[in-house]
Amino acid sequence: MTKYLHTMIRVSDPDATIDFFKLIGLEEVRRFDSEQGRFTLIFLAAPGQEGVAEVELTYNWPPEDGSEPEEYGGGRNFGHLAYRVENVYETCQRLMDAGVTINRPPRDGHMAFVRSPDGISVELLQDGYLDPAEPWASMENTGTW
Repeated sequence: MTKYLHTMIRVSDPDATIDFFKLIGLEEVRRFDSEQGRFTLIFLAAPGQEGVAEVELTYNWPPEDGSEPEEYGGGRNFGHLAYRVENVYETCQRLMDAGVTINRPPRDGHMAFVRSPDGISVELLQDGYLDPAEPWASMENTGTW
Protein backbone atom coordinates (compact mmCIF):
# COMPACT_ATOMS: atom_id res chain seq x y z
CA MET A 1 0.00 0.00 0.00
CA THR A 2 1.30 3.46 -0.90
CA LYS A 3 0.89 6.23 1.66
CA TYR A 4 1.27 9.98 1.03
CA LEU A 5 3.82 11.47 3.43
CA HIS A 6 4.67 15.10 2.69
CA THR A 7 5.53 17.79 0.20
CA MET A 8 8.86 19.59 0.64
CA ILE A 9 9.57 23.24 -0.13
CA ARG A 10 12.83 25.12 0.38
CA VAL A 11 12.55 28.33 2.35
CA SER A 12 14.82 31.32 2.89
CA ASP A 13 13.14 32.55 6.09
CA PRO A 14 11.74 29.72 8.23
CA ASP A 15 10.07 31.98 10.80
CA ALA A 16 8.23 34.02 8.16
CA THR A 17 7.13 30.82 6.40
CA ILE A 18 5.88 29.23 9.62
CA ASP A 19 3.97 32.43 10.42
CA PHE A 20 2.42 32.33 6.94
CA PHE A 21 1.26 28.71 7.30
CA LYS A 22 -0.08 29.42 10.81
CA LEU A 23 -2.43 31.96 9.20
CA ILE A 24 -4.06 29.14 7.24
CA GLY A 25 -4.21 26.79 10.23
CA LEU A 26 -1.03 24.69 10.04
CA GLU A 27 1.13 24.07 13.11
CA GLU A 28 4.71 22.92 13.59
CA VAL A 29 4.69 19.22 14.50
CA ARG A 30 8.43 18.45 14.54
CA ARG A 31 11.84 19.87 13.69
CA PHE A 32 15.25 18.40 12.88
CA ASP A 33 18.53 20.35 12.75
CA SER A 34 21.55 18.83 10.99
CA GLU A 35 24.79 20.50 12.05
CA GLN A 36 26.76 18.28 9.66
CA GLY A 37 24.46 18.87 6.68
CA ARG A 38 23.85 22.51 7.64
CA PHE A 39 20.09 22.39 7.24
CA THR A 40 16.87 22.43 9.26
CA LEU A 41 13.72 20.43 8.47
CA ILE A 42 10.45 21.71 9.90
CA PHE A 43 7.24 19.72 9.44
CA LEU A 44 3.85 21.45 9.53
CA ALA A 45 0.36 19.98 9.50
CA ALA A 46 -3.22 20.97 10.13
CA PRO A 47 -4.52 19.76 13.52
CA GLY A 48 -5.24 16.05 13.32
CA GLN A 49 -3.23 15.65 10.09
CA GLU A 50 0.14 14.93 11.72
CA GLY A 51 1.70 11.99 9.89
CA VAL A 52 -1.10 12.11 7.31
CA ALA A 53 -0.57 15.22 5.19
CA GLU A 54 2.40 17.38 6.05
CA VAL A 55 4.49 20.15 4.52
CA GLU A 56 8.25 19.86 5.05
CA LEU A 57 10.09 23.18 5.13
CA THR A 58 13.77 22.79 4.28
CA TYR A 59 16.03 25.63 5.36
CA ASN A 60 19.58 25.36 4.04
CA TRP A 61 21.83 27.36 6.34
CA PRO A 62 23.99 30.15 4.89
CA PRO A 63 27.52 29.08 3.87
CA GLU A 64 30.06 29.05 6.68
CA ASP A 65 32.44 31.16 4.58
CA GLY A 66 30.05 34.13 4.70
CA SER A 67 29.13 33.98 1.01
CA GLU A 68 25.59 34.67 -0.12
CA PRO A 69 22.95 32.07 0.80
CA GLU A 70 21.42 29.93 -1.92
CA GLU A 71 18.49 31.52 -3.79
CA TYR A 72 15.64 29.49 -5.21
CA GLY A 73 14.35 30.71 -8.54
CA GLY A 74 12.47 28.98 -11.31
CA GLY A 75 10.57 26.61 -9.04
CA ARG A 76 13.72 25.35 -7.29
CA ASN A 77 12.06 26.15 -3.96
CA PHE A 78 9.68 23.22 -4.52
CA GLY A 79 11.47 20.06 -3.47
CA HIS A 80 9.57 16.81 -3.87
CA LEU A 81 6.54 14.69 -3.12
CA ALA A 82 7.16 11.75 -0.77
CA TYR A 83 5.41 8.38 -0.59
CA ARG A 84 5.95 5.38 1.66
CA VAL A 85 5.81 2.13 -0.34
CA GLU A 86 5.54 -1.54 0.69
CA ASN A 87 8.67 -2.57 -1.22
CA VAL A 88 10.98 0.09 -2.65
CA TYR A 89 12.81 -2.46 -4.81
CA GLU A 90 9.62 -3.79 -6.43
CA THR A 91 8.30 -0.25 -6.92
CA CYS A 92 11.54 0.90 -8.59
CA GLN A 93 11.61 -2.21 -10.80
CA ARG A 94 8.02 -1.54 -11.90
CA LEU A 95 8.97 2.06 -12.72
CA MET A 96 12.11 0.99 -14.60
CA ASP A 97 10.14 -1.60 -16.59
CA ALA A 98 7.85 1.24 -17.67
CA GLY A 99 10.83 3.30 -18.86
CA VAL A 100 11.21 5.58 -15.84
CA THR A 101 14.76 6.58 -14.86
CA ILE A 102 15.65 5.88 -11.25
CA ASN A 103 17.55 9.08 -10.44
CA ARG A 104 18.63 8.00 -6.97
CA PRO A 105 18.46 4.20 -6.68
CA PRO A 106 17.47 2.60 -3.35
CA ARG A 107 21.05 1.51 -2.60
CA ASP A 108 20.33 1.43 1.13
CA GLY A 109 17.00 -0.39 0.82
CA HIS A 110 15.32 2.69 2.23
CA MET A 111 15.05 5.62 -0.19
CA ALA A 112 14.87 6.31 -3.92
CA PHE A 113 14.08 9.33 -6.10
CA VAL A 114 12.42 9.44 -9.51
CA ARG A 115 10.86 12.21 -11.61
CA SER A 116 7.35 12.50 -13.00
CA PRO A 117 6.88 13.08 -16.75
CA ASP A 118 6.82 16.83 -15.96
CA GLY A 119 10.04 16.66 -13.96
CA ILE A 120 8.53 16.71 -10.45
CA SER A 121 10.83 14.94 -8.00
CA VAL A 122 9.21 12.04 -6.13
CA GLU A 123 10.82 10.41 -3.09
CA LEU A 124 9.99 6.76 -2.40
CA LEU A 125 10.57 5.59 1.18
CA GLN A 126 10.52 1.97 2.28
CA ASP A 127 7.88 0.98 4.83
CA GLY A 128 10.02 -0.85 7.37
CA TYR A 129 13.47 -2.22 6.62
CA LEU A 130 15.01 -4.00 3.64
CA ASP A 131 18.63 -5.12 3.46
CA PRO A 132 20.69 -3.48 0.70
CA ALA A 133 20.42 -5.70 -2.39
CA GLU A 134 21.72 -5.88 -5.94
CA PRO A 135 21.38 -4.54 -8.53
CA TRP A 136 20.29 -1.51 -6.51
CA ALA A 137 23.24 -1.37 -4.10
CA SER A 138 25.69 -0.86 -7.00
CA MET A 139 23.62 1.53 -9.12
CA GLU A 140 24.88 5.06 -9.64
CA ASN A 141 22.77 8.20 -9.49
CA THR A 142 21.39 9.45 -12.80
CA GLY A 143 20.69 13.16 -13.31
CA THR A 144 19.26 15.15 -10.45
CA TRP A 145 16.30 14.72 -8.21
